[in-house]
Amino acid sequence: MEPAIGVYRPGRCNIGSAEISRRRRGAWASTLATVTLYVLLVAIGVPAVARFAVALPAAAAAVSWLQVRERFCVAFGGAGVFNLGPLGRPSPVLAEAARHADRRKAASMIARGALLGLLVGIAVVFVP
Repeated sequence: MEPAIGVYRPGRCNIGSAEISRRRRGAWASTLATVTLYVLLVAIGVPAVARFAVALPAAAAAVSWLQVRERFCVAFGGAGVFNLGPLGRPSPVLAEAARHADRRKAASMIARGALLGLLVGIAVVFVP
């Protein structure tokens, strides 16, 4: 079950609609950067192994898309805050157990995004 927008749930949802929109813009920008870098590297004829460089923006894009999909901000999870209202007005997470759940969720999202970036980087090395 997906978390409801507008309801803080430790380790599940820590951002509202405005923050989700911001993450979506970042996800599109990171995706565009990944594709642009790949096309540029192919166009200038770098060695295939050098195309692995797309792994970094691909990982950033993956983490951003995960934040949109899961309604959870990695940075907020690490900082012990949440924001369900207007941009720039985070609230502290007061319960230690909730902060721990948020940190665990943030670490999981970073790991999954890094793995996806790694897979994209490996794939573009082998694409002719």
